[in-house]
Amino acid sequence: MAPKPRPASWASSEAARRTMVANRGRDTAPELAVRRLVHARGLRYFVGRPPLKGLRRTADLLFPRRRLAVFIDGCFWHRCPEHFQMPAANRDYWEPKIARNVERDRETDRRLAEAGWRVLRCWEHEDPEGVADLIERAVREVAQP
Repeated sequence: MAPKPRPASWASSEAARRTMVANRGRDTAPELAVRRLVHARGLRYFVGRPPLKGLRRTADLLFPRRRLAVFIDGCFWHRCPEHFQMPAANRDYWEPKIARNVERDRETDRRLAEAGWRVLRCWEHEDPEGVADLIERAVREVAQP
């Protein structure tokens, strides 16, 4: 029996499709590095959990009692001002896709702020030690009476 033919893909090539399919939504190397450091400092958090009921977005590290949500954004997917480069192939697909990601990030930040949450957004290229310092300071500030 012959294998079913694949439907036309959004990817510009089979290699590009395989690369994009392999991208992880959570537990990326930058996330794991930051989580290890934050945990070693005695801070406890939830992973991949929505901060608000009905919000279909998850924080990379979530401190519900402190009302602190941490997102470690990928340079490509979230349009890092230092590293993002729009793909030359298939621009009609990528431009609106990346723009929507950025728009969704701003909407998430706004909704969380309106609900009394503090949001930290860090880039995947940032030094994990520095990101852990930032998170620790934010958690400890909120813990002060």
